[in-house]
Amino acid sequence: MPHQGLLLFRMAPLCVLLSMLMVSCFNFCLCHKNSEFALTNPEKSSTKETERKETEEELEPKILEVFHPTHEWQALRPGQAVPAGSHVRLNLQTGAREVKLHDEDKFQTNLKGLKKGKRLDINTNTYTSQDLKNALAKFKEGAEMENSKEDQERQAKVKRLFRPIEELKKDFEELNVVIETDMQIMVRLINKFNSSSSSLEEKIAALFDLEYYVHQMDNAQDLLSFGGLQVVINGLNSTEPLVKEYAAFVLGAAFSSNPKVQVEAIEGGALQKLLVILATEQPLTTKKKALFALCSLLRHFPYAQQQFLKLGGLQVLRSLVQEKGMEVLAVRVVTLLYDLVTEKMFAEEDAELTWDMSPKRLQQYRQVHLLPSLQEQGWCEITAHLLALPEHDAREKVLQTLGALLATCRDRFHQDTQLHRTLGTLQAEYQALAALELQEGEDEGYFRELLDSIDSLLTELR
Repeated sequence: MPHQGLLLFRMAPLCVLLSMLMVSCFNFCLCHKNSEFALTNPEKSSTKETERKETEEELEPKILEVFHPTHEWQALRPGQAVPAGSHVRLNLQTGAREVKLHDEDKFQTNLKGLKKGKRLDINTNTYTSQDLKNALAKFKEGAEMENSKEDQERQAKVKRLFRPIEELKKDFEELNVVIETDMQIMVRLINKFNSSSSSLEEKIAALFDLEYYVHQMDNAQDLLSFGGLQVVINGLNSTEPLVKEYAAFVLGAAFSSNPKVQVEAIEGGALQKLLVILATEQPLTTKKKALFALCSLLRHFPYAQQQFLKLGGLQVLRSLVQEKGMEVLAVRVVTLLYDLVTEKMFAEEDAELTWDMSPKRLQQYRQVHLLPSLQEQGWCEITAHLLALPEHDAREKVLQTLGALLATCRDRFHQDTQLHRTLGTLQAEYQALAALELQEGEDEGYFRELLDSIDSLLTELR
């Protein structure tokens, strides 16, 4: 037994040497067989890399064959393109690549087909970039044709819903229905109003409809072209209070901010007729409409304001204000006077600052001596006494007018003890109301503004 161990010990170096020799031979053979991968041959490797790139560049424009996978494994030939999402594997037995669809792709493909409808019929199993461009061009052309078709359908729908005016007129003529313009309607209404055969109800209805049309500036001016304005002005002389009322209603709408109509009205005698209605015994509603027409005629028309003063218009308004039961009209009269005073003041200020106003118009305003006439005819006292009206809105307008008349009526206001008592009473009343507003979170409420006006007026009169 010791003899055998000694023998094995002596043979061990020989076995190690034999193993090293076999490993060296194996490496030599392997390197000789795969010399293209050796690190000691860089030139050959670089050459192969260049050839590979040139080969890829030559293959780019070539046609790629599309492989259509199924749910069974199929071998994939070199150069075939695999659709995205396919399942690819390498067969270890044959060394070939195989491809098939995922199991869920069948359901997804069917679902997409249902959503998108029928796909394009491709007759070939290959495609190029040019094929894609042609398909895109056809897609755009189809979209344009579809849009053009939609436009045509929309136009056809509009034509079905709306018909040309000429066709409508022709159809209406066949039905004995005439389409009238605003001008034709106004002519018909004036003829109805001016006809002796028309009843009172028909005349009132004609004036009521006419007032709707003359609100438009162009229609009001068209009323001059066929003499309709003068017919309405003459209606102010009617013995029927309702005719006077509605005639004044139409004139007030036509005069508003329409200088051309205002000039024709002054020449047609409208101012005199309106003052007569206000100066004589008439129903309240008739005087209210006449005052409305007078205010529309005088505003922004200095020549009419001159004629108003010459005809004794302030005396007429003073009698109207002092008449019993005319308190509602008194507030409107005070508002008119305030507007006329401030209008002249602003006109002179604008002329001095901007020079935009024509010299002739400025001269007309300067010939309106309104403030001296108001002082002479007792309007300082009349306005101050109107401050006793119970309505807050009426007091507000009176306070505004008192402020506008302050420069002219200062001495009269100083001597008026009743005015001072009224202002003191109103000051206490509005202090309490302003305090309530302040508690409710309104720092600058309506009553606060009225209180400020009273405080300012009292300060000026001390």
